[in-house]
Amino acid sequence: MAQYDVIVIGSGPGGYVAAIRCAQLGLKTACVEGRETLGGTCLNVGCIPSKALLHASHQLHEAEHNFAKMGLKGKSPSVDWKQMLSYKDDVIGQNTKGIEFLFKKNKIDWLKGWGSIPEAGKVKVGDAVHDAKNIIVASGSEASSLPGIEIDEKVVVTSTGALTLPKIPKKMIVIGAGVIGLELGSVYSRLGTEVEVIEFLDAITPGMDGEVQKTFQKLLQKQGLKFTLGAAVQGVDASKSKAKVTYKLRKDDSEHTMDADVVLVATGRRPYTDGLGLDALGIEMSQRGQIKTDSHWQTNVKGIYAIGDCIDGPMLAHKAEDEGMACAEVIAGKAGHVNYGVIPGVIYTHPEVANVGQTEEQLKEAGRNYKVGKFSFMGNGRAKANFAADGFVKILADKDTDRILGAHIIGPMAGDLIHEICVAMEFGASAEDLALTCHAHPTYSEAVREAALACGDGAIHM
Repeated sequence: MAQYDVIVIGSGPGGYVAAIRCAQLGLKTACVEGRETLGGTCLNVGCIPSKALLHASHQLHEAEHNFAKMGLKGKSPSVDWKQMLSYKDDVIGQNTKGIEFLFKKNKIDWLKGWGSIPEAGKVKVGDAVHDAKNIIVASGSEASSLPGIEIDEKVVVTSTGALTLPKIPKKMIVIGAGVIGLELGSVYSRLGTEVEVIEFLDAITPGMDGEVQKTFQKLLQKQGLKFTLGAAVQGVDASKSKAKVTYKLRKDDSEHTMDADVVLVATGRRPYTDGLGLDALGIEMSQRGQIKTDSHWQTNVKGIYAIGDCIDGPMLAHKAEDEGMACAEVIAGKAGHVNYGVIPGVIYTHPEVANVGQTEEQLKEAGRNYKVGKFSFMGNGRAKANFAADGFVKILADKDTDRILGAHIIGPMAGDLIHEICVAMEFGASAEDLALTCHAHPTYSEAVREAALACGDGAIHM
């Protein structure tokens, strides 16, 4: 039986980062993981493989639609699906092996198997019980479904099955117009699949800025995706090779059916805490199945902490990473901190969509006096040269103090551009601070400066 200062349960972005930070702070650390590879959902069946397929399919789109415009003539490439999946798997392997290397470098023990907590201060893995002064639960989340839908990961799939389909389907129905559904829908649409998205609400990407939602939907429709909004899915009837989706339109309660080769259920995720023994420990849980924690990520049982998707907040890898580092610092006697008001969100379609802080709708609801600075990528020289001029940057600032309250970007490299605004918000910067900062030309980032200028006397190039 080994003794540790910290045992982390789960090796996803929250767990492995927490383990590494604990080790850096001089704590004897172990990490429990039952998969054959480290990295959790994100590296194995989530963020990383989906980005690989998004990148590959985007290159195909560029070759088919933009190469000839630039004088790059030739036959369009054909898709070798088996090779594309192999490329995706290679990317996964490189990343998961990288985490293994980091564990060895930081002298972190990988306890292979599924963990449970028989009592405070002890973690059981297989038949072995290990002592731990502190335990961090970073068990992540799993795909959630709807009543009347049975997942088989062949015809009716979650994101996991969608990343390993044996062939490219002719038609795919995506249930849920959130991040996962739109990213994977985009992948298959570029590869020639007819993609229809069914969403319960009346807008895609629930919770995002309203103007972004409308623009984003128009651009995706232009790319070939179809949308049925305000529709409640009643069930999915699947055979070995086909599926029939039944749904009701909320506006008139009329019932409809739609056929597809594959149905992707992308209706969100739920905390995964099965088998940990939390009930027996008396650990408080929310009605949504999340582990309740205090401001230092500690549960109601002393010495047991929780971070990431299994607690409250957005289910984002980088949110889990931030919590992992902060929790490690708290355990080491330091002041761990996460600024939940400055956590960016990104959708890796093309164009990309990114946001941080508050939306206009939230500011209106709060009665906050604000101003809007907006700049279209049509006015950005680099974007026009790269056939990427769709979209805009929108910055929201306090009307009186000019302090940045939020930002919403739809356009090229939005997921990278948003971080300039994140840093500005972390330091309490004003829109004028951004506007007075020299930006290199020609870059996409000039659009951010122009939006900041638009919060004042006005943009230059619009």
